[in-house]
Amino acid sequence: MRPISRKIVIFLIVILFANFACGITTNSTPNNSDNLNPPPTQYADSSPTTSLGEVVDLVSQQDKLIQLYEQANPGVVAIRVLSDQGGGLGSGFVIDDAGHIVTNYHVVRDATDLEIAFPSGFKTRGDILGTDSDSDIAVIKVEAPPEELHPLPLGDSNQIKVGQIVVAIGNPLGYDGTMTTGIISSLGRTLESLHAAPGGNYFTAGDIIQTDAAINPGNSGGPLLNLDGEVIGINFAIQSSSIDINGNPVNSGIGFAVSINIVKRVVPQLINSGSYDYPYLGISSLPEITLYDQEALGLPRTSGVYILNITPGSPAEVAGLRAGTIPTGAGYQAGGDLIIAIDGLPVRDFSDLITYLLNNKSPDDTVTFTVMRDGQELQLDLILGKRP
Repeated sequence: MRPISRKIVIFLIVILFANFACGITTNSTPNNSDNLNPPPTQYADSSPTTSLGEVVDLVSQQDKLIQLYEQANPGVVAIRVLSDQGGGLGSGFVIDDAGHIVTNYHVVRDATDLEIAFPSGFKTRGDILGTDSDSDIAVIKVEAPPEELHPLPLGDSNQIKVGQIVVAIGNPLGYDGTMTTGIISSLGRTLESLHAAPGGNYFTAGDIIQTDAAINPGNSGGPLLNLDGEVIGINFAIQSSSIDINGNPVNSGIGFAVSINIVKRVVPQLINSGSYDYPYLGISSLPEITLYDQEALGLPRTSGVYILNITPGSPAEVAGLRAGTIPTGAGYQAGGDLIIAIDGLPVRDFSDLITYLLNNKSPDDTVTFTVMRDGQELQLDLILGKRP
């Protein structure tokens, strides 16, 4: 922290005493009370006096953010994409001294040429080593001088908390090196992935971080960092209800990032083989169970994963899991299994289930489901497949 000069300290102390003196008021309103000298009125909505300690703390936080940016920004790159459909912009960050850069799959999808711009002004072309449409991750390889490569340290997304302060750095709308701040708004979100599933739907991307740090088009692929400068996620999407004059979605305070623990599982495989295989069950389910769902389906509880459909020949069918077959007026069928635990861990909803699988399991691993069926609790072992 930069030292505060003696003159500034004296000035602040003078202001504090002046504020204190001005805060003592006399109530001159006529009244019928016997108390001719009532005590000063205290208003609930009056602004508290700022203390010198609070000012020093703000300066300390400011210095922390400045230091974080100066350390992290050299490792963040801007990505210019050329394709048959035109061009695009994105962000990425360096993960090692070998020239590997992580970004989003949707940033480089269909790219015919990639230009990677470093904060120093150095530019080079990049080659795509591997892509993952399930979690929207891609790895690019560049040839660059050692002094241009500033790998960012990777954190542990299992240790982050809602309310924690986070920082996003990237290339929003082409403004490279832009830093924004916010908090973690929620954890364990699920969104539709870019990987088409059999039947025309899409597989689920899970273990997603929600943040209110400002993220806009061009931020995709850039890092979401904690205050220690560790990457805890890759910014990749926003929820928006409006667009700007150029047709770009406008930030609404709801942004999403792929958790870094998913990245740490996927990226080594993308570097080594160009792809990553996700565990596969072969079920579709309700995202959550409402009271209305519970009543219509005759379920014993509102927590768990209710199975709507099972893909023929899938690991779920082989393991003996059961989907609903009894018509109801709810638009779906009753009689299906309710998954309440996996490997002994309680499951509240589909987000819990998918987050556990993505972070801990691979194809050919065995998991044990605890299900409620016809009022009875059953244990079923299932050997995971890989997403087709």
